[in-house]
Amino acid sequence: MSNDNVVLARNTENAPKSSISSQTVAFSHYNNLSAQLPIDPQTGNLVSGGIKEQAEQCFKNIKSIVESIEHTMNDVIRITIFVKNIKDVDAVNEVYKTFFATYLPSRTVVAVNALPMNALVQVEALVSNGVGTIPNAPQAGDLIKLTNNTSKAPICPLSTQTVAFSHYNNISAQLPIDPSTGRLVIGGVKEQTRQCLKNIKTILESIDVPFDDIVKVTIFLKNLSDADTVNEVYTTFFPDSAIARAVAYVPARTVVSASALPMDALVQIEAVVSHGDGTPPQAIEDRHGIIVEANNTKDAPISSLSTQTVAFSHYNNISAQLPIDAKTGKIVDGGIKEQTEQCLKNIKSIIESVDHVMEDMVKINIFLKNIEDIDAVNEVYTKFFPNGTPARRVVGVSELPEGALIQIDAIAGNAEGTPPIV
Repeated sequence: MSNDNVVLARNTENAPKSSISSQTVAFSHYNNLSAQLPIDPQTGNLVSGGIKEQAEQCFKNIKSIVESIEHTMNDVIRITIFVKNIKDVDAVNEVYKTFFATYLPSRTVVAVNALPMNALVQVEALVSNGVGTIPNAPQAGDLIKLTNNTSKAPICPLSTQTVAFSHYNNISAQLPIDPSTGRLVIGGVKEQTRQCLKNIKTILESIDVPFDDIVKVTIFLKNLSDADTVNEVYTTFFPDSAIARAVAYVPARTVVSASALPMDALVQIEAVVSHGDGTPPQAIEDRHGIIVEANNTKDAPISSLSTQTVAFSHYNNISAQLPIDAKTGKIVDGGIKEQTEQCLKNIKSIIESVDHVMEDMVKINIFLKNIEDIDAVNEVYTKFFPNGTPARRVVGVSELPEGALIQIDAIAGNAEGTPPIV
C-alpha cells in the first residue's frame, strides 16, 4: 500500500464516546460516522422521554460530531434511521425536518428487531470530507455535492434520490413504489423487488450512470424466507451490460431482515454507486477512466450473487459475511463468540487478499440475532480492532441467513485508489 491517504479517527467530548469505536473515521473524501444512540454525553445514559426526545438526541449527537470536525449538517450525504417501531417514523420525521430544513440528504429508514441499550431509535450519517485525508497535499476543499431527483422515480419530500460527492453516488433506499401512482406496486415480493430495482435504474439513468456502476447493494427484507424470490429477480438485473456479463460482475451485497418497512413494503433496496468523473471541481474524465475492481478469494465464502469486495477509487466495499467456514461451506461450530470470530476472519481474509490490512477499516456494520450477545461480540471484536478505530453500527434483527447468530459487513479504505483504464 501507498501512504497517500490516512485513516483519520476522531472523537469529541460533546458526543457519546466508546472504547469500541470512533465517532467518525475519515478517509479520502468521506467521513464515516458511527451510528448514534440517544445517549446524553454528559450522563452516558439514554435521554428521558419518548421517541421525539430520543430522535432529537441522536441528531444532536451527529451535529456535535460533525461540527467538531469543522463541518456542518449540510455536509451530510446520507442519513440512515433505524427505529424499533415503524409507527414512530412520523415522530422521527418531525424532528428530522428541524435538522434538515432546506438541504435533504439521501436517506434510508428501516425498523429492526432491537437496538443497543433498548433504544427506540438509532441514526447514522455519512458526511463529505472535501479536503480529503492526503497528508501535506492541497486538495479541492471546495468540492460540491451534486443532488438529483427525477420525476420518473418516486420523489420523497424528506430525501434526495441521489447525492453525489467526489467519486461516489449515494442512492436513497428505494421502496417498491410506482412513480406514476405514488403507491406500492400490485403483487407480491417478486413484483416489489422488480420495482425497487427499476427505480434505482431510473435514477441512475437520469444522471447518465450505467447500472453496472453499482458497487454495493443492501436489501432490506420483511420476510427472510422471500430471499430466493428476491434473488430470482435480482439476477435479471445483475449483470446488466455485455461487459459486466463477460466478467460475471455483481456488486458487493448485504441482506438484512427488517421487522417492518415504510408503507408496509416487503422489500427495500439501497445502492452505493461509483462516480468516475467525480464532482466539480475535480478534473473531468471518462466515467470509466477509474475502474471498478471486483475481487473474490477462496479463503472466504464465495457467492454467485455478490462479490466479496468491490473497490472503486479510495474505498473497498465488502459484502456481509456470515460465520461460514470457507473450507466446509457451513456455519462454524460453537456459539456467538465462535461465529463472531469467523465473520471477522472472513473479512480479514478478503481484505488481505487485496493487499490491505484490518487497520484500513473505516466502518463496521454488525447485525445480531440476539442484541444481548453484544458483550460477547465485543470481547472478540476488540481482538481484531484493539484501538477501536472503525466507526460502527450494531442492530438486532429477527433472523439471519442460514440461521446464523451474527452477520458483519465492512467498508475499508483503498489508499492507492483504483487505476484508470490504460
